[in-house]
Amino acid sequence: MKTEDGADDTALFTTEGHTGVITLNRPRALNALTHSMVLRIAEALTAWEQDPAVVQVLIRGAGERGLCAGGDIRAIHDDAKAGGDASEGFWRDEYRLNARIARYPKPYVALMDGIVMGGGVGVSAHGSVRVVTERSRVAMPETGIGFVPDVGGTHLLARAPGELGTHLALTGTAVGAADALLCGLADHFVPAARLPELTAALADAPAHEVPARFAQQPAPGELAGWRAWIDRCYAADTVEEIVERLLAEGDPAAKEAAETILAKSPTSLKVTLAALRRARRLGSLERVLEQEFRVSCHALRAPDLVEGIRAQVVDKDRNPRWSPPAPAEVTGADVERFFAPLGEARELRLP
Repeated sequence: MKTEDGADDTALFTTEGHTGVITLNRPRALNALTHSMVLRIAEALTAWEQDPAVVQVLIRGAGERGLCAGGDIRAIHDDAKAGGDASEGFWRDEYRLNARIARYPKPYVALMDGIVMGGGVGVSAHGSVRVVTERSRVAMPETGIGFVPDVGGTHLLARAPGELGTHLALTGTAVGAADALLCGLADHFVPAARLPELTAALADAPAHEVPARFAQQPAPGELAGWRAWIDRCYAADTVEEIVERLLAEGDPAAKEAAETILAKSPTSLKVTLAALRRARRLGSLERVLEQEFRVSCHALRAPDLVEGIRAQVVDKDRNPRWSPPAPAEVTGADVERFFAPLGEARELRLP
Protein backbone atom coordinates (compact mmCIF):
# COMPACT_ATOMS: atom_id res chain seq x y z
CA MET A 1 0.00 0.00 0.00
CA LYS A 2 1.46 3.35 -1.07
CA THR A 3 0.49 6.93 -0.41
CA GLU A 4 0.12 9.45 -3.27
CA ASP A 5 3.77 10.43 -2.92
CA GLY A 6 4.88 6.79 -3.23
CA ALA A 7 5.65 6.23 0.48
CA ASP A 8 4.93 2.86 2.09
CA ASP A 9 2.10 3.26 4.63
CA THR A 10 1.64 -0.41 5.57
CA ALA A 11 3.15 0.50 8.94
CA LEU A 12 2.81 3.95 10.51
CA PHE A 13 5.22 5.48 13.03
CA THR A 14 4.27 8.40 15.26
CA THR A 15 5.13 9.73 18.71
CA GLU A 16 2.44 10.51 21.25
CA GLY A 17 3.99 12.30 24.20
CA HIS A 18 6.97 10.19 25.19
CA THR A 19 5.68 7.01 23.51
CA GLY A 20 6.74 5.82 20.07
CA VAL A 21 3.68 4.28 18.38
CA ILE A 22 3.77 1.58 15.70
CA THR A 23 0.49 1.01 13.85
CA LEU A 24 0.33 -2.01 11.55
CA ASN A 25 -1.76 -0.60 8.71
CA ARG A 26 -3.07 -3.34 6.42
CA PRO A 27 -6.55 -3.74 7.94
CA ARG A 28 -8.04 -5.47 4.89
CA ALA A 29 -5.29 -8.11 5.16
CA LEU A 30 -5.71 -8.33 8.94
CA ASN A 31 -2.44 -6.38 9.20
CA ALA A 32 -0.41 -9.33 7.89
CA LEU A 33 3.33 -8.64 7.98
CA THR A 34 5.41 -8.05 4.87
CA HIS A 35 9.19 -7.95 4.67
CA SER A 36 9.06 -4.18 4.22
CA MET A 37 7.00 -3.79 7.41
CA VAL A 38 9.49 -5.86 9.40
CA LEU A 39 12.44 -3.78 8.18
CA ARG A 40 10.67 -0.50 8.88
CA ILE A 41 9.69 -1.57 12.41
CA ALA A 42 13.33 -2.49 13.07
CA GLU A 43 14.45 0.93 11.80
CA ALA A 44 11.96 2.71 14.06
CA LEU A 45 13.07 0.71 17.10
CA THR A 46 16.69 1.69 16.39
CA ALA A 47 15.79 5.38 16.09
CA TRP A 48 13.65 5.36 19.25
CA GLU A 49 16.26 3.45 21.24
CA GLN A 50 18.67 6.33 20.60
CA ASP A 51 16.08 9.09 21.18
CA PRO A 52 15.92 10.24 24.84
CA ALA A 53 12.51 11.83 24.18
CA VAL A 54 11.02 8.37 23.54
CA VAL A 55 10.86 6.37 26.76
CA GLN A 56 8.62 3.49 25.62
CA VAL A 57 7.05 1.90 22.54
CA LEU A 58 3.49 0.82 21.73
CA ILE A 59 2.40 -1.50 18.91
CA ARG A 60 -1.20 -1.76 17.72
CA GLY A 61 -3.18 -2.77 14.64
CA ALA A 62 -5.33 -0.60 12.39
CA GLY A 63 -9.02 -1.48 12.24
CA GLU A 64 -10.98 -3.54 14.76
CA ARG A 65 -10.35 -7.08 13.51
CA GLY A 66 -6.94 -7.71 14.97
CA LEU A 67 -3.38 -6.69 15.72
CA CYS A 68 -1.89 -9.01 13.08
CA ALA A 69 -2.90 -12.32 11.49
CA GLY A 70 0.73 -13.33 10.83
CA GLY A 71 3.06 -13.23 7.87
CA ASP A 72 1.84 -12.93 4.31
CA ILE A 73 1.41 -16.66 3.73
CA ARG A 74 0.20 -16.29 0.16
CA ALA A 75 3.59 -14.72 -0.68
CA ILE A 76 5.33 -17.61 1.11
CA HIS A 77 3.23 -20.09 -0.90
CA ASP A 78 4.22 -18.45 -4.19
CA ASP A 79 7.88 -18.31 -3.18
CA ALA A 80 7.93 -21.97 -2.10
CA LYS A 81 6.16 -23.07 -5.26
CA ALA A 82 8.69 -21.21 -7.40
CA GLY A 83 11.66 -22.57 -5.43
CA GLY A 84 12.67 -19.04 -4.42
CA ASP A 85 14.49 -17.75 -1.36
CA ALA A 86 12.52 -14.57 -0.57
CA SER A 87 10.84 -16.27 2.41
CA GLU A 88 14.21 -17.20 3.87
CA GLY A 89 15.24 -13.53 3.76
CA PHE A 90 11.93 -12.47 5.32
CA TRP A 91 12.25 -14.96 8.18
CA ARG A 92 15.85 -13.96 8.85
CA ASP A 93 14.85 -10.34 9.42
CA GLU A 94 11.58 -11.23 11.16
CA TYR A 95 13.26 -13.50 13.70
CA ARG A 96 15.94 -10.87 14.34
CA LEU A 97 13.10 -8.43 15.06
CA ASN A 98 11.45 -10.92 17.45
CA ALA A 99 14.71 -11.24 19.40
CA ARG A 100 15.15 -7.46 19.33
CA ILE A 101 11.68 -6.91 20.83
CA ALA A 102 12.38 -9.37 23.66
CA ARG A 103 15.63 -7.57 24.59
CA TYR A 104 14.48 -4.00 23.84
CA PRO A 105 15.90 -1.67 26.52
CA LYS A 106 12.74 0.44 26.74
CA PRO A 107 9.26 -0.81 27.70
CA TYR A 108 7.45 -2.35 24.72
CA VAL A 109 3.65 -2.39 25.02
CA ALA A 110 1.60 -4.63 22.72
CA LEU A 111 -2.15 -4.22 22.30
CA MET A 112 -3.13 -7.80 21.41
CA ASP A 113 -6.71 -6.94 20.48
CA GLY A 114 -8.64 -9.17 18.06
CA ILE A 115 -6.77 -11.71 15.95
CA VAL A 116 -3.13 -12.23 16.95
CA MET A 117 -1.64 -15.20 15.12
CA GLY A 118 1.74 -16.43 13.92
CA GLY A 119 3.90 -13.42 13.12
CA GLY A 120 1.45 -11.27 15.10
CA VAL A 121 2.45 -13.22 18.20
CA GLY A 122 6.08 -12.59 17.27
CA VAL A 123 5.73 -8.79 17.31
CA SER A 124 3.66 -8.74 20.51
CA ALA A 125 4.13 -11.64 22.93
CA HIS A 126 7.88 -11.04 23.32
CA GLY A 127 7.12 -7.52 24.57
CA SER A 128 7.41 -6.41 28.18
CA VAL A 129 3.77 -5.29 28.61
CA ARG A 130 1.16 -7.38 26.76
CA VAL A 131 -2.53 -6.46 26.82
CA VAL A 132 -5.41 -8.69 25.68
CA THR A 133 -9.11 -7.87 25.36
CA GLU A 134 -12.40 -9.76 25.18
CA ARG A 135 -11.91 -9.82 21.39
CA SER A 136 -8.44 -11.40 21.51
CA ARG A 137 -7.88 -14.68 19.66
CA VAL A 138 -4.25 -15.69 20.10
CA ALA A 139 -2.88 -18.66 18.19
CA MET A 140 0.06 -20.37 16.53
CA PRO A 141 -1.94 -22.27 13.85
CA GLU A 142 0.97 -23.38 11.67
CA THR A 143 0.35 -27.16 11.72
CA GLY A 144 -2.84 -26.50 9.71
CA ILE A 145 -0.84 -25.11 6.77
CA GLY A 146 1.98 -27.66 6.76
CA PHE A 147 4.32 -25.39 8.71
CA VAL A 148 5.74 -25.31 12.26
CA PRO A 149 5.31 -22.61 14.96
CA ASP A 150 8.04 -19.99 14.51
CA VAL A 151 8.75 -16.32 15.48
CA GLY A 152 9.79 -17.66 18.90
CA GLY A 153 6.45 -19.44 19.25
CA THR A 154 8.05 -22.73 20.27
CA HIS A 155 9.96 -20.81 22.98
CA LEU A 156 6.78 -19.23 24.34
CA LEU A 157 4.70 -22.42 24.18
CA ALA A 158 7.46 -24.56 25.70
CA ARG A 159 7.36 -22.27 28.75
CA ALA A 160 3.58 -22.47 29.24
CA PRO A 161 2.45 -24.40 32.36
CA GLY A 162 2.50 -28.19 32.05
CA GLU A 163 1.60 -29.34 28.54
CA LEU A 164 -0.71 -26.44 27.66
CA GLY A 165 1.76 -25.20 25.06
CA THR A 166 1.93 -28.63 23.42
CA HIS A 167 -1.86 -28.68 23.13
CA LEU A 168 -1.92 -25.22 21.54
CA ALA A 169 0.96 -25.98 19.18
CA LEU A 170 -0.40 -29.27 17.84
CA THR A 171 -4.06 -28.25 17.57
CA GLY A 172 -3.41 -24.65 16.50
CA THR A 173 -6.28 -23.63 18.81
CA ALA A 174 -6.93 -19.90 19.24
CA VAL A 175 -7.33 -18.84 22.86
CA GLY A 176 -9.10 -15.91 24.45
CA ALA A 177 -7.89 -13.49 27.10
CA ALA A 178 -8.02 -15.73 30.21
CA ASP A 179 -6.22 -18.60 28.51
CA ALA A 180 -3.60 -16.29 26.98
CA LEU A 181 -2.88 -15.00 30.50
CA LEU A 182 -2.75 -18.55 31.90
CA CYS A 183 -0.27 -19.64 29.21
CA GLY A 184 2.02 -16.66 29.79
CA LEU A 185 1.29 -15.10 26.38
CA ALA A 186 -0.14 -11.89 27.92
CA ASP A 187 0.01 -9.86 31.13
CA HIS A 188 -3.18 -7.80 31.44
CA PHE A 189 -6.84 -7.94 30.39
CA VAL A 190 -8.34 -4.58 29.42
CA PRO A 191 -11.79 -4.20 27.79
CA ALA A 192 -11.43 -3.19 24.14
CA ALA A 193 -13.55 -0.08 24.69
CA ARG A 194 -10.90 1.26 27.08
CA LEU A 195 -7.90 0.87 24.76
CA PRO A 196 -8.13 4.47 23.50
CA GLU A 197 -7.95 5.70 27.13
CA LEU A 198 -5.01 3.40 27.83
CA THR A 199 -3.19 4.63 24.73
CA ALA A 200 -3.80 8.25 25.67
CA ALA A 201 -2.53 7.62 29.21
CA LEU A 202 0.72 6.18 27.85
CA ALA A 203 1.56 9.54 26.30
CA ASP A 204 2.74 10.88 29.66
CA ALA A 205 2.82 7.95 32.11
CA PRO A 206 5.19 4.96 32.48
CA ALA A 207 4.23 1.76 30.67
CA HIS A 208 4.58 -0.39 33.77
CA GLU A 209 1.96 1.70 35.63
CA VAL A 210 -0.73 2.38 33.01
CA PRO A 211 -2.28 -1.06 32.26
CA ALA A 212 -3.00 -1.71 35.94
CA ARG A 213 -5.30 1.34 35.94
CA PHE A 214 -7.52 -0.25 33.31
CA ALA A 215 -7.02 -3.98 33.96
CA GLN A 216 -9.96 -6.18 34.93
CA GLN A 217 -10.64 -9.88 35.38
CA PRO A 218 -11.45 -11.59 32.05
CA ALA A 219 -14.27 -14.05 31.55
CA PRO A 220 -13.16 -17.59 32.50
CA GLY A 221 -11.27 -19.58 29.89
CA GLU A 222 -11.33 -23.29 29.09
CA LEU A 223 -7.78 -24.52 29.60
CA ALA A 224 -7.67 -24.44 33.40
CA GLY A 225 -10.57 -26.90 33.55
CA TRP A 226 -8.88 -29.16 31.00
CA ARG A 227 -5.44 -29.02 32.57
CA ALA A 228 -5.53 -32.55 34.05
CA TRP A 229 -6.19 -34.39 30.79
CA ILE A 230 -4.00 -32.04 28.79
CA ASP A 231 -1.00 -32.71 31.02
CA ARG A 232 -1.71 -36.44 31.05
CA CYS A 233 -2.19 -36.87 27.31
CA TYR A 234 0.38 -34.49 25.87
CA ALA A 235 3.19 -35.81 28.06
CA ALA A 236 3.41 -38.80 25.67
CA ASP A 237 6.53 -39.19 23.56
CA THR A 238 4.87 -39.40 20.13
CA VAL A 239 2.01 -37.78 18.26
CA GLU A 240 0.41 -41.19 17.80
CA GLU A 241 0.41 -41.86 21.54
CA ILE A 242 -0.90 -38.37 22.30
CA VAL A 243 -3.87 -39.03 19.99
CA GLU A 244 -4.45 -42.47 21.55
CA ARG A 245 -4.49 -40.98 25.05
CA LEU A 246 -6.85 -38.18 24.01
CA LEU A 247 -9.31 -40.66 22.49
CA ALA A 248 -9.13 -42.85 25.60
CA GLU A 249 -9.97 -39.97 27.97
CA GLY A 250 -13.73 -40.13 27.47
CA ASP A 251 -13.92 -36.33 27.60
CA PRO A 252 -15.64 -34.70 24.59
CA ALA A 253 -13.06 -31.87 24.58
CA ALA A 254 -10.20 -34.38 24.50
CA LYS A 255 -11.85 -36.27 21.64
CA GLU A 256 -12.30 -33.01 19.74
CA ALA A 257 -8.61 -32.19 20.28
CA ALA A 258 -7.64 -35.60 18.84
CA GLU A 259 -9.82 -35.05 15.77
CA THR A 260 -8.35 -31.57 15.31
CA ILE A 261 -4.81 -32.93 15.47
CA LEU A 262 -5.57 -35.68 12.95
CA ALA A 263 -6.65 -33.05 10.39
CA LYS A 264 -3.25 -31.29 10.54
CA SER A 265 -0.10 -32.04 8.54
CA PRO A 266 1.37 -35.25 10.00
CA THR A 267 4.91 -34.08 9.23
CA SER A 268 4.28 -30.68 10.81
CA LEU A 269 2.85 -32.33 13.92
CA LYS A 270 5.90 -34.50 14.46
CA VAL A 271 8.38 -31.71 13.75
CA THR A 272 6.43 -29.36 16.04
CA LEU A 273 6.48 -31.84 18.91
CA ALA A 274 10.24 -32.33 18.47
CA ALA A 275 10.81 -28.57 18.20
CA LEU A 276 8.91 -27.88 21.43
CA ARG A 277 10.79 -30.53 23.39
CA ARG A 278 14.12 -29.22 22.06
CA ALA A 279 13.10 -25.63 22.82
CA ARG A 280 12.74 -26.53 26.50
CA ARG A 281 16.34 -27.73 26.55
CA LEU A 282 17.73 -24.85 24.46
CA GLY A 283 16.56 -22.28 26.99
CA SER A 284 17.12 -18.84 25.48
CA LEU A 285 14.89 -17.25 22.87
CA GLU A 286 17.88 -16.64 20.58
CA ARG A 287 18.87 -20.32 20.44
CA VAL A 288 15.25 -21.31 19.80
CA LEU A 289 14.89 -18.76 16.99
CA GLU A 290 18.04 -20.17 15.37
CA GLN A 291 16.45 -23.64 15.52
CA GLU A 292 13.17 -22.31 14.14
CA PHE A 293 15.01 -20.70 11.22
CA ARG A 294 16.47 -24.08 10.24
CA VAL A 295 13.07 -25.73 10.52
CA SER A 296 11.34 -22.99 8.51
CA CYS A 297 13.91 -23.13 5.71
CA HIS A 298 13.56 -26.89 5.43
CA ALA A 299 9.75 -26.58 5.52
CA LEU A 300 9.93 -24.25 2.52
CA ARG A 301 11.19 -27.20 0.44
CA ALA A 302 8.75 -29.77 1.88
CA PRO A 303 5.48 -30.54 0.04
CA ASP A 304 3.05 -29.87 2.89
CA LEU A 305 3.65 -26.11 3.14
CA VAL A 306 2.57 -25.36 -0.43
CA GLU A 307 -0.31 -27.85 -0.15
CA GLY A 308 -1.49 -26.54 3.22
CA ILE A 309 -1.58 -22.90 2.12
CA ARG A 310 -3.25 -23.92 -1.15
CA ALA A 311 -6.04 -25.70 0.73
CA GLN A 312 -6.58 -23.05 3.39
CA VAL A 313 -5.86 -19.76 1.62
CA VAL A 314 -5.50 -20.08 -2.16
CA ASP A 315 -8.20 -22.54 -3.28
CA LYS A 316 -9.94 -22.61 0.13
CA ASP A 317 -11.23 -26.14 -0.38
CA ARG A 318 -10.10 -27.03 3.19
CA ASN A 319 -9.05 -30.44 1.89
CA PRO A 320 -5.26 -30.69 2.03
CA ARG A 321 -3.59 -33.83 0.71
CA TRP A 322 -0.74 -34.31 3.14
CA SER A 323 2.39 -36.25 2.22
CA PRO A 324 2.77 -38.60 4.05
CA PRO A 325 -0.94 -38.74 4.95
CA ALA A 326 -0.66 -40.21 8.48
CA PRO A 327 1.63 -39.63 11.50
CA ALA A 328 2.70 -43.28 11.59
CA GLU A 329 4.21 -42.85 8.11
CA VAL A 330 6.47 -39.94 9.18
CA THR A 331 9.79 -41.48 10.23
CA GLY A 332 12.36 -40.23 12.69
CA ALA A 333 14.67 -39.53 9.77
CA ASP A 334 11.95 -37.41 8.14
CA VAL A 335 11.75 -35.30 11.31
CA GLU A 336 15.51 -34.97 11.74
CA ARG A 337 15.87 -33.50 8.25
CA PHE A 338 14.07 -30.36 9.47
CA PHE A 339 16.75 -29.79 12.11
CA ALA A 340 19.74 -30.41 9.83
CA PRO A 341 22.35 -27.61 9.58
CA LEU A 342 21.87 -25.21 6.68
CA GLY A 343 25.56 -24.54 6.16
CA GLU A 344 27.50 -21.72 7.82
CA ALA A 345 26.60 -19.07 5.23
CA ARG A 346 22.84 -19.60 5.68
CA GLU A 347 22.48 -20.16 9.42
CA LEU A 348 20.78 -17.52 11.53
CA ARG A 349 23.19 -16.33 14.22
CA LEU A 350 21.79 -14.17 17.01
CA PRO A 351 23.90 -12.59 19.76
